[in-house]
Amino acid sequence: MAATDETHDAGARARGLIRALRPRQWAKNVLVFAAPVAAGTIDMRSTVTKSLLAFVAFCLAASGTYLLNDARDVEADRMHPVKRDRPIVTGLIPVTTAYAIGGVLIIAALAIGFATTRDLGITLFAYLVLTTAYSFGLKRIAILDIVAVAAGFVLRAIAGAAATGVPISEWFFIVTSFGALLVVVGKREGELSQLGDRAGEVRATLGVYTADFLRYLRSVATGVVLVAYCLWAFDSASTAGSGSVWFQLSIVPFAIAIFQYALILEQGGGEHPEQVLTSNRTILLSGAVWAIIYAYAVYRT
Repeated sequence: MAATDETHDAGARARGLIRALRPRQWAKNVLVFAAPVAAGTIDMRSTVTKSLLAFVAFCLAASGTYLLNDARDVEADRMHPVKRDRPIVTGLIPVTTAYAIGGVLIIAALAIGFATTRDLGITLFAYLVLTTAYSFGLKRIAILDIVAVAAGFVLRAIAGAAATGVPISEWFFIVTSFGALLVVVGKREGELSQLGDRAGEVRATLGVYTADFLRYLRSVATGVVLVAYCLWAFDSASTAGSGSVWFQLSIVPFAIAIFQYALILEQGGGEHPEQVLTSNRTILLSGAVWAIIYAYAVYRT
């Protein structure tokens, strides 16, 4: 009986560890494929290989930082209606174990990054410095907490270029930056809406932000990302020459996806962006149509 109980405990800890690694969050790391896809080089074997290595490295780095962050924030997370059920908070995964495994994952991520290309390793290091700074202070400073999280998304996109050696256009950088800002602001809006008066107790900056201010930031981010993408599409069309209309046509599904996401944020449903982006039918359909049109525009020659 004792052996059976130990087996069950080991199984529960293993499942808890997998939960603590947050594999659902790995969906964010597909951003490493953005730069090579936009550059039209993703069909090359070396590009695919290096992009996959960048994806794996960022998954390891992200999971490592999640473990370290959760281990550090145990007390604060106990007051959160969702985070209080996390394996480290409940004690299923000891804090010391979380620190140890998190450190190993981060070292492995850096090893893969520098083994792939020096620039990818440097980008990963910058990401880890940013996430560490966020965990140890930036998360408690209004505005900087939003910028830091958004910068994490941007570094993922930069990592794809760093791994494969493709250039990043100014439009790509602007669209990625303000798209990331839109997602992060929406997450803060969702948290503020759900937590209400207790928001400041769970996340310090939520005691500073108001719903109107976050809505203002969302409007700015939405406007910039739409205008920047339109300019990017027309710039790409003028460069491509004949058949360039496909770049302009890609604006339609892109705009529909952004508008749908903005509607979800207005309804207070942006706390878990990875779930929204992978479950909303309108966003998924618009994204698929956009991907087909944009891919045809880039790879038709």
